[in-house]
Amino acid sequence: MSSFAIEHRRGWVRWALGVVVGVVVLALLIARRGELAGASSRIATISVPFAVLAVLAEGGSLLSFALAQRRVLAVGKRLGLGGLFALTIANDAIALSVPGEPAVSSLYRYRYYRRHGVESAVAGWSILTLMIAQAVAMSLVILIGIVVALTTSAHVPGLAATFALLVIMLSVGALLMRRNAMIRLLEILVRALRRLTGHPKGDLSARVDRLFAEMHAVHLSRRGYVTVVSWAASAWVLDALCLVASFASVGATIPWRGVILAYGLAQVLAVLPITPGGLGLVEGGLAVVLVAYGAPTVPTVAAVLIYRLVAYWLAIAAGWSTVGLLAVRGRPREKRSADGRASASEPG
Repeated sequence: MSSFAIEHRRGWVRWALGVVVGVVVLALLIARRGELAGASSRIATISVPFAVLAVLAEGGSLLSFALAQRRVLAVGKRLGLGGLFALTIANDAIALSVPGEPAVSSLYRYRYYRRHGVESAVAGWSILTLMIAQAVAMSLVILIGIVVALTTSAHVPGLAATFALLVIMLSVGALLMRRNAMIRLLEILVRALRRLTGHPKGDLSARVDRLFAEMHAVHLSRRGYVTVVSWAASAWVLDALCLVASFASVGATIPWRGVILAYGLAQVLAVLPITPGGLGLVEGGLAVVLVAYGAPTVPTVAAVLIYRLVAYWLAIAAGWSTVGLLAVRGRPREKRSADGRASASEPG
């Protein structure tokens, strides 16, 4: 069995494990029927204006990431913001629901870039840069959360673990400002994979080596890096605003002492390869941390459920619809390209 097939199977195993974890979390919630009933009554009287604000904030978060993509891609080929926004919506759904993350969503984005004329080196370098920019921006969000928590509370739950996580993320993020070091690290990882599994090999191996060589020639100014990180931070902040608006939508007091830190830690849980999109983990993590900071349980559960309804379930529904639309729109383009190549190969 090939290493790709093994990894694909592992992805589905992780996804199945995630479903099991989600079922366990659901069972635990059902065991606390009183709190769920209270949360349901809160949701039934939801404030429509604040619910709309939550949806708009989530849409703004996706738009911010599309702007970050456009800035990174500008080193090679400038793509339209509308197409990148649609790509971001589609890519978000894939990242939230498909096993094998972040490889699958990155591959989808890479193919979109290439299909729209972006050079392979720019496409690969852009995806790597955006991933690290997101880590840097999230580190800033967690840092702000720690500062707010320390200045408003004498006790911060899990502070040591949070600081350790922050140091790790900042260390990884420091690579963003050292382009060649970042690419060399990736080369080392690929070489280690090649020694362990024998893949990639042959033509694919040569293409990967050539891609790394070309990526060294891709440049982005310091101002450009700051712009990309700023848009990535904006995406996280607007997503956090979706959570804040969710509290307001159910008439709950916003737990400012811990909401930023709880949000940051929940997003870290979301990327762990255990459940798809952090299903169950994010809901539980948010509720536990916020309640630890003194937020009432019932309103907090209601707000978290509204937030996940918008940022997870609605995002998946909108994203997969966009995947279908992009696939339909891409067929005529691919057909024209194929027809053009066929015409060029015919004798005159």
